[in-house]
Amino acid sequence: MKFLIITHVEHFKEADQYFGYAPYVREMNIWFRYTDEVIIVGPLLKKKPTAIDLAYQHQNIDFRKVPNFSFTSFKNNLISIFKLPIIFWRIFWAMKKADHIHLRCPGNVGLIGCIVQILFPGKQKTAKYAGNWDPESKQPWTYRLQKYILSNTFLTRNMQVLVYGEWKNQSKNIKPFFTATYPETEKEAVQKTALNSAVKFIFVGSLVVGKNPLYAVKMVEQLVTKGKNAILNLYGEGTQRSLLEQYIKGNKLENCIFLKGNHHHETIKKAYQESHFVMLPSKSEGWPKAIAEGMFWGCVPLASKVSCVPFMLDYGNRGILLEMDLEKDVAQTENIISNQNTYSVKSQSASNWSRLYTTDIFETEIKNLLVK
Repeated sequence: MKFLIITHVEHFKEADQYFGYAPYVREMNIWFRYTDEVIIVGPLLKKKPTAIDLAYQHQNIDFRKVPNFSFTSFKNNLISIFKLPIIFWRIFWAMKKADHIHLRCPGNVGLIGCIVQILFPGKQKTAKYAGNWDPESKQPWTYRLQKYILSNTFLTRNMQVLVYGEWKNQSKNIKPFFTATYPETEKEAVQKTALNSAVKFIFVGSLVVGKNPLYAVKMVEQLVTKGKNAILNLYGEGTQRSLLEQYIKGNKLENCIFLKGNHHHETIKKAYQESHFVMLPSKSEGWPKAIAEGMFWGCVPLASKVSCVPFMLDYGNRGILLEMDLEKDVAQTENIISNQNTYSVKSQSASNWSRLYTTDIFETEIKNLLVK
């Protein structure tokens, strides 16, 4: 099978290997197990891979570079107009050659892929919509357009669109799905330390406005102010790092808030195992892997009510759905910290649920999508 990926993910080449964002590549490597040839259409940058990048695992990869583009300003709009014909052309010919077309959405390259795939109604297709599929959520027009095209059974044929969560009144194209990080073999028991010692919080994600790391910092700051022995470790990099550094220094939080930067998969896994709570006060998510991963290792999640997060947390039974009101959210967290039994029940419930979604089950579902 000639398997085509249309993606906005930035790639890097080193020693004849192609690298990309590790969680995405780790997933795609599972898809690749059922393909003979892989064609990738996406951006390719002249940079070195970092700690959060991973190499594709396939012996037959045909990479077709397309330029990055965006519609975020008038200047970018003008530049994009000249880039679009090149991108359309390369995507069209890649689709013509492929046996199976796989779109990664939402994203600018994915948007072009959504439009071009209309010309190939007879080809087998899948799309992974990794963002928030909630029909009521406010999203950029490019995201809404992708959702419209993908769910329209006249424009998009022979397609299964994998979305996070179950939503009412969806077309037959739409298939509720999930993602996974750990295999069945990693279902080892984790013993959390008692809450009467240091209470450890973890944040894993980009340090950007959308992920709201400052809110996580302020929550732990409030708990410390109230006399709790709380520690927050933040893993990730981003544009808000300097702001967070200034806040931590300005409020003398150096002994309880730590910016760890980017780290490899195994380091993050160990950090989850040693933490009591995983935090993600994000403004928008699809299936937040940081929350699912933390829950796998018994962390009680503290997450905002976006996308399918309420379902993941069983509407509060497996964690805390943040109100994004500092006083209320700190009070909710205090109640759990003050009750070891309540914490233990939620921790076990979170772990039991997350361990239903292993990479073994994920691979079975992928095989069913590809092997006909």
